[in-house]
Amino acid sequence: MNRPSRPLLVGPLLQSFFSEHLCSHKDASIQTIASYRDTFRLLLSYVQQTAGIEPSALRINDLAVTVILAFLAHLEQQRHNSVRSRNIRLAAIRSFFRLVALRDPDSVGLATQVLAIPIKRCDKPLVGYLTQPEMEAILAVPDLSLWIGQRDHALLLTMYNSGGRVSEITGLSWQQVRFGTTTYLDLNGKGRKERSVPLWPKTAKVLHQWRKRQPGSSASTIFPSLRGNVLTRDGVNHLLREIVQLAIPACPSLATKRVTPHLIRHGTAMHLLQSGVDITVIALWLGHEDVQTTHVYLQADLAMKERALNKLAPPETKVARFKPCDEVLAFLASL
Repeated sequence: MNRPSRPLLVGPLLQSFFSEHLCSHKDASIQTIASYRDTFRLLLSYVQQTAGIEPSALRINDLAVTVILAFLAHLEQQRHNSVRSRNIRLAAIRSFFRLVALRDPDSVGLATQVLAIPIKRCDKPLVGYLTQPEMEAILAVPDLSLWIGQRDHALLLTMYNSGGRVSEITGLSWQQVRFGTTTYLDLNGKGRKERSVPLWPKTAKVLHQWRKRQPGSSASTIFPSLRGNVLTRDGVNHLLREIVQLAIPACPSLATKRVTPHLIRHGTAMHLLQSGVDITVIALWLGHEDVQTTHVYLQADLAMKERALNKLAPPETKVARFKPCDEVLAFLASL
């Protein structure tokens, strides 16, 4: 009589999940791998604290659906994560359990239960963005007589012009800048999608001047840190916070906003929309796979809604009643 096999250890499965499944089979991006890594750091730490099981001794059956649900509740209630963050963590766990179902037939039932955990619905607030005066106030802050001021000015102007994600901008190398009659950037976006974004002559001039101060090959990063390394997301957030604080006296409305690199990206999209650029072109500009993703900017554009409202007759206005001008129409109206 065959003895039932013990549930598999989580550790070897996680190692296979990250080193083989995500990297080789799915060719996941660095950002996706980092997000999934953080999810399992949190999950394994939670199980260790609540159940007293060391991560190295954790087995698949220890990650029952009740444990996963309790972990998701912990994220919202104790860590005060948003519903969106909770759903991102659940997506990582689901992806792992799909691999578990393939590797361990005895765990198919457990995997099916975990995969059945629903994505939580949440409110979708209107997208925030920077106005043009706010963006101009931010761009005016860096001291162009200093190396760091020139870098920050070129960084923020490129970010605003391109609408690029912070990871796309910090990872830019000089070989991705195509100087010419029309200067443009070759960006590697989310989901490994490549796109080209044209630059204003002003941005091209700023980058050209900045290039003269940057020694190194075309493969070197455009916006290095003070130590010559690639700027991190936290580094960009830090410098942006400092610049915004200095810009508040010239533009007080900045004090009411939490300015992030992504807010600059939203500002690019809104300013393109308000300039009359077609929504499909904006989707291509931002690297959106689905134009529906870009529709959030239509919903947030109050000026566009006001223009539409002005085309309607006010409630107190008497609308002329249709009068038939033909005997056949009069006959039909009398029926």
